[in-house]
Amino acid sequence: MLTRPLELSQAFTFEGHRLCYTQYGTGDEVVVLAHGIMFTRRMHAPLARALAADGFRVITLDLLGHGDSDRPGESWRYSIPAFGDQVVALLDHLEVDRAVVGGTSLGANVALEVAVKAPQRLRGIVVEMPVLDNAIVAGLLTFTPLLFAARFVPFGVRAVAAVAGLVPHGSQWVDVVTDTLEQRPAAMAALLHGVFFGRIAPPKAVRRTIAVPALVIGHERDPIHPFGDADTLAADLPAAQFVQARSPVELRFDPQRLTTAILDFARRCHGR
Repeated sequence: MLTRPLELSQAFTFEGHRLCYTQYGTGDEVVVLAHGIMFTRRMHAPLARALAADGFRVITLDLLGHGDSDRPGESWRYSIPAFGDQVVALLDHLEVDRAVVGGTSLGANVALEVAVKAPQRLRGIVVEMPVLDNAIVAGLLTFTPLLFAARFVPFGVRAVAAVAGLVPHGSQWVDVVTDTLEQRPAAMAALLHGVFFGRIAPPKAVRRTIAVPALVIGHERDPIHPFGDADTLAADLPAAQFVQARSPVELRFDPQRLTTAILDFARRCHGR
């Protein structure tokens, strides 16, 4: 009978703040997965389990301001480069020399930052739905109302969080949605302000110097994650493989094809 790989939730302290993570499986072949903005590590649980079942040790991390990690109210604590530092700190905490680091949306940009800051710590990166040059306007239009609500209508954010907290847990994607809705106004405002008024991604000239193996996943029909950003990124990265997703939610709701592509990439990065 097949058994689910070991899952263990833990935490460590980085710059005075608690960061929470979950480990799936065991071993020396490590994959780290980072979530999208305002999501939590729970969004990557199905992928983490699939990778762990193949023999990888997978760590999903709640970045600062997300999920069970601390949520300070100062905007200067939040940025994509700072999130990259948190991933490197996680590797240090776990005494992992090198890993495959991947992520979705904000997490994809975090993987790029790690590739710039600490390429020697990487075996490869998985970049799903990056947010680059063509996405800035759509991103601001989408998230500015949320920033406004958090700053000036905090009772509305608290009311949504209270309702989300009443929803029974137990379903993967219901839990992901309720996790996302359970926001704290001050921390949510600080997070959005810090991310969108800071460096969103390494500039194009820097991206062209990222030499680690990369798997880039993009799709059409999503202005926040334009196909052109993913396609151009794959062309910019010297060692990139590009996979086109059929939809923005393929990896979530019809995951077999993309999960297989990620598994094959992780195996190659770890020399299998």
